[in-house]
Amino acid sequence: MKIQRTISPTAAPIDLIGILHGIAGLFIGNRYIERFEREIKSYFGVNHVFLVSSGKAGLTLILQALKRIHPERNQVLIPAYTCFSVPSAIIKAGLEVSLCDIDPATLDFDYKSLERSVNKHTLCIVSTHLFGIPSDVMRIKDLCEDKNIFVVEDAAQAMGGSFGCRYLGTIGDVGFFSLGRGKNITCGAGGIIVTNSDRIACALEVEQTHAKDQNLMETLRNLLEVIISSILIHPLLYWFPSGLPFLKLGETVFHEDFPLKKLSGPQAGLLRGWQRNLESSNHKRRENASYFIDQALLPGDKSASVPYLRLPFFIRDQEIRDSIYSRLQKDGIGLSRMYPSSINEIENLKAQFSGTEFPSAKSVSESILTLPTHHLLGKKDKEKICSKLKETLGILPSGVNRLESSGCTQNRLKNKKLSLMQ
Repeated sequence: MKIQRTISPTAAPIDLIGILHGIAGLFIGNRYIERFEREIKSYFGVNHVFLVSSGKAGLTLILQALKRIHPERNQVLIPAYTCFSVPSAIIKAGLEVSLCDIDPATLDFDYKSLERSVNKHTLCIVSTHLFGIPSDVMRIKDLCEDKNIFVVEDAAQAMGGSFGCRYLGTIGDVGFFSLGRGKNITCGAGGIIVTNSDRIACALEVEQTHAKDQNLMETLRNLLEVIISSILIHPLLYWFPSGLPFLKLGETVFHEDFPLKKLSGPQAGLLRGWQRNLESSNHKRRENASYFIDQALLPGDKSASVPYLRLPFFIRDQEIRDSIYSRLQKDGIGLSRMYPSSINEIENLKAQFSGTEFPSAKSVSESILTLPTHHLLGKKDKEKICSKLKETLGILPSGVNRLESSGCTQNRLKNKKLSLMQ
């Protein structure tokens, strides 16, 4: 354990006023929940909102609702590289995981493969806005329109982001956000489902009746964890929790079972003033990502409007990638290697996808690194990150550290090992 200023890979804003409202939620929780529902409807322009205990609980309830509408279909088509919570929710909902490879240039679907992947068993396609980078939802909707397939938006990492003039999460048939630690805004844990479809909302109302209220001990535990984490997440103190291996911070775990519960009153209280926090947080993320693209000499469009939850780039040699990660982690930089494998290589799912390959998803899992973009980064933190990154890239083997740009949405070395996803 090294005592030094240490940057968390991701963090969401929460202040003393929010914590005080969270405590007040123990006594007037229903008032906070009703207020939060009204605010979500107004802000995102949606007719129906459901508040649940986590993002993956939200996706699970969505899938159960869609299965209620089309019980003859049982497959959920997702990107082969995404958060492990997505296949967890599919299994929890009693459905089958179906995979499509990705385009490493965008981290969105490989759309030629997507067209071949849909079939009569496909219940829905999950469009994922990974790191806040918009997926092409309209293209997916066009593909699904005459096939009676639902489009679910995974906006867990993209709350407040937009595509054109519409908010991510509101373009497909139904969408969900995550309120977990390190998302755009947080209340410790929580999820939001949004839809303008009356049919889906009716099915969701039935499914939500099975979601229980959180008991007092669960509520108090979450509140205490939020208070502690809001203190220890600060760069002056984060060295302490990050140096405790048993906390397993940042570790990706595949859970086949998890609670399906409603958002609690204290959690809704913690989110008081969430609109201001969301917009401030996303503005800072845009600003910090642009700074890194410009000052760290990472190829990309520094005027990009994406509020990156994290800024991804790629080191095409996995051994070098891991070496860079270890080196910068020791300096308290807050790098992350993200999800350790493509979905088909998750131990619990390997048998189902035996003999099937998703080469782009595998390549991304072995080459990706992300930089922190959150509001706790100070000027000196950003300068240190840029300095250390350039210093580390500068000592890579010959031919690996020269960057070339190939467009404003994707930049990578041609015939080299190093590339960057803007």
